[in-house]
Amino acid sequence: MKIVVLAGGISPERDVSLCSASLISNALLSKGHEVAFVDVYEGTDAADLESCFIKPSSGKTFSYSIPETEPDLPAIIASHGGRKELIGPGVIELCKKADAVFIGCHGGMGENGRLQAVLDCYDIPYTGSGYLGCALAMDKHLTKTLLLQFDIPTADWVIFDPSKQSVDEVREKIGFPCVVKPIGCGSSCGVSIVHDESEWKDAITYSTKYENTCLIEKMIRGREFSIGVLDGQALPIIEIRPKQGFYDYKNKYQANATEEICPAPLSEEQTKRAQELAVAVHRALGLGNYSRVDFILSEEDGDFYCLEANNLPGMTPNSLIPQEARAVGICYEDLCEKLVLSASRKQ
Repeated sequence: MKIVVLAGGISPERDVSLCSASLISNALLSKGHEVAFVDVYEGTDAADLESCFIKPSSGKTFSYSIPETEPDLPAIIASHGGRKELIGPGVIELCKKADAVFIGCHGGMGENGRLQAVLDCYDIPYTGSGYLGCALAMDKHLTKTLLLQFDIPTADWVIFDPSKQSVDEVREKIGFPCVVKPIGCGSSCGVSIVHDESEWKDAITYSTKYENTCLIEKMIRGREFSIGVLDGQALPIIEIRPKQGFYDYKNKYQANATEEICPAPLSEEQTKRAQELAVAVHRALGLGNYSRVDFILSEEDGDFYCLEANNLPGMTPNSLIPQEARAVGICYEDLCEKLVLSASRKQ
């Protein structure tokens, strides 16, 4: 097969995407496919688009390391003459030449449904969820609203606009400690735990760096878990134990910052409950052939509370879903190929 792997883009998760997509490309090359790796924002200036497809026999591999801090997106845009178009030159034309597109983007256009909608317009098969499922999962307010309709536990929350509301409303409805986060970002970009009002201003400043409106959520103390859903079935559960602080951007992507245990040490009853909830979330949001759902097991009442659903979860070999797939005998290379073969059958 000829496969385009889309990466990068203008998103706070750009670096995560470039890392995932590099390793996805290597995996697909190792399975004998021709691969064209392209940054969806930067695009390609190749006169012959066929030359973008790398043959497995070339010996070429890709690599990218995630820095400790989030990318400077204004600087990247400035380096391209201030171009605001999210899809770079030649990208759609290159995708048309492929048998399938592996969406290796995270956050922004790659995860909120806009890229999927564009590909749909050109009848181009791609991995993951459709545009509607992506839009619902990326918007944390819509996600949580839907979860309540399906009786899936999630923490109490309010939407907060700093230009129109005060901390008094949050204190009254949610209280402290609470979690402040942008409505539509992933990888914990813009997320802070606020223990008291002295931390409030910095948390709002950090969140509104990405979006003007915040989601303020009651903090639930407990253990954190993540559960992949592959072809409608829950994978083994993974427990996430940051060595310091919470599971923020640095702890997610820097080596040895977090202990990840799979299968998670849970009772049979707890495992069944969490996996059933993960599949229920996946279905409620109308997600595609894979997703990952994150939960907190509450210390207070012993139930699982959904934090969010990820419609394009990280896909390095050490990311959570590949770890869970490995626990049931699916190696990373086979997982990548399985996802792209499903994409090619969508038509």
